[in-house]
Amino acid sequence: MQIFDSHTHLNDEPYAGQEAEYVQNAADLGVTEMAIVGSDTNLNAGAVRLSQQFKNLYAIVGWHPESAKDYTPTAEKLLLEQLALDKTVAMGEIGLDYHWDTSPRDVQRTVFKRQLELAAELNIPVSIHSRDAFEDTYNILAASKIRDFGGIMHSFTGNAEWARKFLDLGMYISYSGIVSFKNAPEEHESVQVIPEDRLLVETDAPYLTPEPHRGRPNQPGYTRFVAEAVAKFRGDSLEHIAAITHANAHRIFRLGDDND
Repeated sequence: MQIFDSHTHLNDEPYAGQEAEYVQNAADLGVTEMAIVGSDTNLNAGAVRLSQQFKNLYAIVGWHPESAKDYTPTAEKLLLEQLALDKTVAMGEIGLDYHWDTSPRDVQRTVFKRQLELAAELNIPVSIHSRDAFEDTYNILAASKIRDFGGIMHSFTGNAEWARKFLDLGMYISYSGIVSFKNAPEEHESVQVIPEDRLLVETDAPYLTPEPHRGRPNQPGYTRFVAEAVAKFRGDSLEHIAAITHANAHRIFRLGDDND
């Protein structure tokens, strides 16, 4: 069994100096590949570094909406260099966050649109962060060329109706540990309507630790428990969910045949 963590932050401070141990822990749980996700100058650099250090780790680089206020021409120049690297598989995480409002909303929207323009020019998929902002996120994506280059709604928290709307844009839908929570009825509903060829799993570690480890620090290996929860609510086996989400990750990240 091979599980692909499509969105994790092994480049974040809690894992510093222990990355190899967490990669091994993940392998012991069947999590054999990971996409390491950036969000600003430092975390983008960390994602790239880990992708170069470990064979089965890949980088996703971009500017998170919380950091949008710090996006500059210099930052964009470096981002373009990182996006050109062989093991960079997507741009992200990008999008909108109206919960924290760390960056002004108009700035978030401007930076989001700009990065989608770059993704279209480079023909690279995107990983989307959307918190308390589904309507604006949907409208911006719908006005972009997202159907041409593709993308992922990461750590999806919407109901079945929103899932169908994003699916209609050609998006993949990724579930984090939230889907394992007892008090997550919308996720339990929406995960059942995702077509097999659009479904992904992730940890978003160090955040959103799934059951049965909720309340403890998260780690990429816990993607296994996310996959178990997805299997439960879809009436599938863990092995089947692992297989289809692994294949889907390879497809959206353009990693070639799923038989490496």
